[in-house]
Amino acid sequence: MEAAAASAWDERHQPNGQPVGAGSPTTETLTGADVLVRCLEAEGVEVIFGYPGGAVLPIYDAIYNHSSLRHILVRHEAGAVHAADGYARATGRPGVCLATSGPGATNLVTGLATAYMDSIPLVAFTGNVATSLIGRDAFQEADITGITMPITKHNFLVQRVEDLPHIIRAAFTLATTGRPGPVLVDLPKDVVTATMTGFRYPARVRLRGYKPTLHGHPRQLEAAAREIAQAKQPVLYLGGGVIAAGAAQEVLALAERAQLPTTSTLMGLGAFPPDHPLWLGMLGMHGTPAANWAVTHCDLLIAVGARFDDRVTGRTDRFAPRARIIHIDIDPAEIGKNVEVHVPIVGDAKKVLQALLPLVEPKAEPAWLAQIAAWKSQYRLRYQTRSDEIMPQELVDRLAAKAEEHEEATGREVVLTADVGQHQMWAAQFYPFRRPRSYINSGGLGTMGFGLPAAIGVQVARPEATVVCLTGDGSIQMNIQELDVVRSQRLPVKVIIMNNRYLGMVRQWQELFYGRRYSHSALEEGPDFILLAQAYGIPAARVDRPSQLDAALEEALNHPGPYLLDVRVRPEENCWPMVPAGGAIDEMLGVEEATGAGQPAPVQEVRT
Repeated sequence: MEAAAASAWDERHQPNGQPVGAGSPTTETLTGADVLVRCLEAEGVEVIFGYPGGAVLPIYDAIYNHSSLRHILVRHEAGAVHAADGYARATGRPGVCLATSGPGATNLVTGLATAYMDSIPLVAFTGNVATSLIGRDAFQEADITGITMPITKHNFLVQRVEDLPHIIRAAFTLATTGRPGPVLVDLPKDVVTATMTGFRYPARVRLRGYKPTLHGHPRQLEAAAREIAQAKQPVLYLGGGVIAAGAAQEVLALAERAQLPTTSTLMGLGAFPPDHPLWLGMLGMHGTPAANWAVTHCDLLIAVGARFDDRVTGRTDRFAPRARIIHIDIDPAEIGKNVEVHVPIVGDAKKVLQALLPLVEPKAEPAWLAQIAAWKSQYRLRYQTRSDEIMPQELVDRLAAKAEEHEEATGREVVLTADVGQHQMWAAQFYPFRRPRSYINSGGLGTMGFGLPAAIGVQVARPEATVVCLTGDGSIQMNIQELDVVRSQRLPVKVIIMNNRYLGMVRQWQELFYGRRYSHSALEEGPDFILLAQAYGIPAARVDRPSQLDAALEEALNHPGPYLLDVRVRPEENCWPMVPAGGAIDEMLGVEEATGAGQPAPVQEVRT
């Protein structure tokens, strides 16, 4: 899938990465709105997710005259930015969204922060009042560039129509190079109505002070190879940067060459085969015991495209306390930010690993691999089924099995999107993600309401795939209006609601740390999701018994159009294991509940 996405991007860009539309200037006179559309066409943009308003009506009028651009009308601007985000995560190409001034622009803020935290390439266009009215509290004016400065990679306030081609080329360059991220372009109304003659889209732009380092320093690569050769208990730790760089094959080659037990963050799931003997599962707050213990006891930790987030590290003074750390990352600001690093390597993960691999001698540490195998066997995540209730883990487990059968029968890859909470963590634990970009969810910001509009973006980007939105009864209600987009665009998105009648993760924390005082976390019966789906013209069903589950999942996955399945699960089930906030990752609660096994015997340390 990554290869296909890269090929699609290459078709729209010349071999040197320049847009196909770049060339000689035209002699026609164009409005700023026309220039914007021409620039998007030159960039190879196929789809825009947006919502019109007064300040952007000239842009919508220009879109009306350009059939090459597909516009998806969302039902809330939050849906636009999350859909563009999902499009980008599914393909690696930049997602594009458009909103009007004032409240339209501010409704993008959470989605921009979501993309920023997870390093997702996205270009957002917002309308604004005329330049003469900026700063005068005009109707529907908001300082969106000031508001979004901390949550975008860069943003622009366009003040002259002649600057538009350069700024838009810069926006796409910034969004997609180095560490990817969202870029915002704010368009005052008089700029998009002004005219210019001699339009030319630049093949490249010079951005003063911006030159990402792509290749690792040779001496640092040699130092990393020496560390790997000397290590007795190494662990390879993958983040979302591996997927962004398209480096899944390289990390697998490194792991197999040096026999490195491998774990990942939530954002890194899919970058490593889940059935590989070296795979440990996800680490961190809801990570597997094998992953958390391996990192705690390792003597070398090789981090690739990861930022040592607090949900991964827990207490940093107890995180990999005896390990030397190699950190490979495109963003030098991330190296040493949260943990001490012994061998920093700044560069693109794929290029760095390609240069590192020839320097690494094949090796294996049998005692360490035996310890890892024992942990994985004894502390495999399990759950107890019940005859009267569907367990939430069972829902994920059966969904994974039915998705695999669906792929084999139809040849359609299943891509899972998720919202935030218990269902997201159970998916990370029990769903085997076999390909990069197959699990689309909000990692760093933890944005409820992300899953459904993201699924729309994924389905638009990948019409050949079966897109499943796994969500909770709390999360789905935050952007449920986007079901109307699913209907109107005839998108065959499958929505599966893990319905436990609670804000599940909030309730779990209240149970564990607030004396079971469930303050405003119970959703009781909530709305009738079947009637809601039917109001949007979407077929729906409900199940609440384990005996019904397999048939219901098969019906949902194989239905030719959109479908909603409301799955009633055990209300007060907890997601185990769990590292309490402020704890070390080897201080997991619920290990016995999650695995049926007690605490492990002490591990002999071999290097300090």
